[in-house]
Amino acid sequence: MEYVQERVTTLHALTDHRPDAPTDRAAVVVPMTEREYGTLAAERVLSTLETVDPARVIVPLRAAADRAGPFAEWLDGFDLDVETLWCDGPRLASLLEARGLDGERGKGRDVWLALGRALDEEFVVVHDADTKTYSPAFVNRLLFPLGQGYRFSKGYYARVEDGALYGRLFRLFFRPLVRALGDAAPGRMPDVLEYLSAFRYALAGEFAATSDLVSGLRVQRGWGLEVGTLGEAFGHAGFADSAQVDLGRYEHDHRSVEGPTGLADMSRAVGDATLRAVEDAGVEVDYDGLAERYRDAAETLTDGYAADAAFNGLSYDADDERSQVATYAEALGEPGPDTRLPAWEDAPVDPDEVHEAAREDLDAVRGDGATGSVDAVGARPTDDGQAEPAPGED
Repeated sequence: MEYVQERVTTLHALTDHRPDAPTDRAAVVVPMTEREYGTLAAERVLSTLETVDPARVIVPLRAAADRAGPFAEWLDGFDLDVETLWCDGPRLASLLEARGLDGERGKGRDVWLALGRALDEEFVVVHDADTKTYSPAFVNRLLFPLGQGYRFSKGYYARVEDGALYGRLFRLFFRPLVRALGDAAPGRMPDVLEYLSAFRYALAGEFAATSDLVSGLRVQRGWGLEVGTLGEAFGHAGFADSAQVDLGRYEHDHRSVEGPTGLADMSRAVGDATLRAVEDAGVEVDYDGLAERYRDAAETLTDGYAADAAFNGLSYDADDERSQVATYAEALGEPGPDTRLPAWEDAPVDPDEVHEAAREDLDAVRGDGATGSVDAVGARPTDDGQAEPAPGED
């Protein structure tokens, strides 16, 4: 057993205990895309949430017009207070554009919309829907520190599946990048880098926070959501009010390195979000030679991973890991324009307006809105009467 405390309070799963937590005062945000429709993993998550019985469940949904209605009906079948927040409808898009909030769509943007809706509850939990090992203890563990007076908590877990180490973007990109930034800092490592280093799985999608903290978060639009949230938590909660909790065994989908939603693309967003968080904290980043320092740090870590894998009888492809490091190094550079969404406490739109626009969009595609026509939301009927997305829709 290990009881090591980081600079943020670290709660270990030393037993199978499910701690008491204020689930009845929490909204659970579970972002989904149409690929989760009816899957065993999503079914398990929602069925398990029925036993947790949180105050509300909010599902920010990314789906084409012809899939949103059936998806919402499927969600309505669970014994939960579920709000399906369809994020791809035209009324919602028009509202956001009118308020100067249009721009890149991504997971972060969808979660941001749902966070605004979650602010009516005292606490907010965010986690994905693709885990194959979902447990009712997850929500309780994430919420437990908040019931003890902390303002932010984040989940961590070992990514060991199929006889191999996963968590590649964290192990091979984020961790050595933070180490390289710390190595270049004169004197003592800056607090923000110590904070980022303290989290055992900084890129985990599972976190919980008080609604007052959530209302002050600026949110990354895309794949930088998780580390961007950590950077914001550093400013709002710091070491004293942050915790991390062991979620135990946790398995979910893996991504390829290449491709439009692969780890290479994600590394660019994660790198930008990490560097922006560090600069926001007042640290001057030396970009000259950053990629080389990152590669040196990654080389040391891959040696350690190889030894750890061998110690545990796991397979380990060192050449493949070093190839990934070379790919990720290409993502490093000064972050581009800041496209973060504003904190809800400063947002030029009200969560109720978001809810109303999304509800009208969803009613329209379900056929029970004022228009009752799929055409009203930009989709066209096919010859067999079914709707398909209009050109340009996600």
